[in-house]
Amino acid sequence: MHIHILGICGTFMGGLAALAREAGHRVTGCDAGVYPPMSDQLRALGIELIEGFGADQMALQPDMFVIGNVISRAHLADGTPKFPLMEAILDAGAPYTSGPQWLAEHVLQGRHVLAVAGTHGKTTTTAMLSWILESAGLQPGFLVGGVPMNFGISARLGGGTAPDSAPCPPPALRAPPLPTHNPVPSRLPVFVIEADEYDTAFFDKRSKFVHYRPRTAVLNNLEFDHADIFDNLAAIERQFHHLVRTVPSTGRVVVNDVEESLTRVLHQGCWSEVRSFGAAVSDFTAVGEPHDFAVHYQGTRVAQVQWALGGVHNQLNALAAIAAADHVGVSPAVAAKALASFENVKRRMEVRGEVTLAAGGAAVTVYDDFAHHPTAIHTTVNGLRRKVGAARILAVFEPRSNTMKLGAMKAQLPWSLEETDLAFCHSGGLGWDAAEALAPMGARAVVSDSIDALARQVVAQVHPGDHILCMSNGGFGGIHAKLLALLQAA
Repeated sequence: MHIHILGICGTFMGGLAALAREAGHRVTGCDAGVYPPMSDQLRALGIELIEGFGADQMALQPDMFVIGNVISRAHLADGTPKFPLMEAILDAGAPYTSGPQWLAEHVLQGRHVLAVAGTHGKTTTTAMLSWILESAGLQPGFLVGGVPMNFGISARLGGGTAPDSAPCPPPALRAPPLPTHNPVPSRLPVFVIEADEYDTAFFDKRSKFVHYRPRTAVLNNLEFDHADIFDNLAAIERQFHHLVRTVPSTGRVVVNDVEESLTRVLHQGCWSEVRSFGAAVSDFTAVGEPHDFAVHYQGTRVAQVQWALGGVHNQLNALAAIAAADHVGVSPAVAAKALASFENVKRRMEVRGEVTLAAGGAAVTVYDDFAHHPTAIHTTVNGLRRKVGAARILAVFEPRSNTMKLGAMKAQLPWSLEETDLAFCHSGGLGWDAAEALAPMGARAVVSDSIDALARQVVAQVHPGDHILCMSNGGFGGIHAKLLALLQAA
């Protein structure tokens, strides 16, 4: 089959492209605003990329057009279509489908799907769970909204089966399940997927994750987000309940016990086994610091996690992954051992470089992180603060997501940055006054509508030993390289 993907460079659609290519399909695609790491990954796979959405791409005559949710029926100011190719597809009556629908029909059928949902931590938890299953010998397929550094790719088909189908995992790793473990009902290959609540396509406004039909569903957390498509938190809760409705009675729902929103979701109805984590009375709890903690199951210590990650949010992500892995027969002890070698995901507190200033002293470290929602910013900064102690943290961020551009959460920004020493905000493209929103921070906040100017302002304030934390869900205009170059010259 030849598929042509519209919006191929998004994290989800790029992963889908990689899976389709691995499965033997011919894959081409188009997009605008291409930037690494996805563009590099696609080119390495030999997938042809076309810039823009011109109607002339109809000449490719694919068997199916796969439509990403970046595509709409919008028109430009002069009345011409923003996506001429989509208009041509509709006019010609050519076959088209959404990315999640194609994935469900061509990849996920006949597999034990483990889906990780939540406002925050989906990518990291999906990567953790994939690595746990890989370390246990299950050879999972996966689709992650980023590049897990343990694998170096964001998606693969996998080849393993659930542990009741020998020889996976190896006998030495097949620890007895927990006493109340609900065994996997059939011999199915396992597939781990990041389950996004964002809408499927312009012609299918359901959340992407309703297409995945998981047997194991992780509900990591739930806050208001995506203000461009959801009116309120209750609307997102309804979509999460649609996901819960698709889990079979032999399945498992892994739920964060500290989230009232998720409690409301389950109160709408749940027909599967539930395993909770996070709270003192949960099934799975953590005792100790985020970098070194015991895992308890219903009050009994079952594992010890010692790893390189920090932050309470990553501790909770680990509990979720451990509880999900248990559902396919991987014991908490085996899971914890795997997490010791977990290397996280690119753009999750990724060190982009260290520079020793001409004046001497400790090196300045520049990080790249995907955080963009205020809660994610807060937890990311907190994780770094726990790691660096009293050293100065300079946060450099851009409110780039649709929700942040709308200003729906601007009042939370001072709270999200409370543990930073200085905060530098790129305000380009915003319809609201970032300086006004950050005014409660006083002189600790700096705002600029130019990335180059912002980088110079950061370097002008830097001291030896500082930690510069860059946060954006986009390329941020290459600010990381700009900062490192300016620091080298300082």
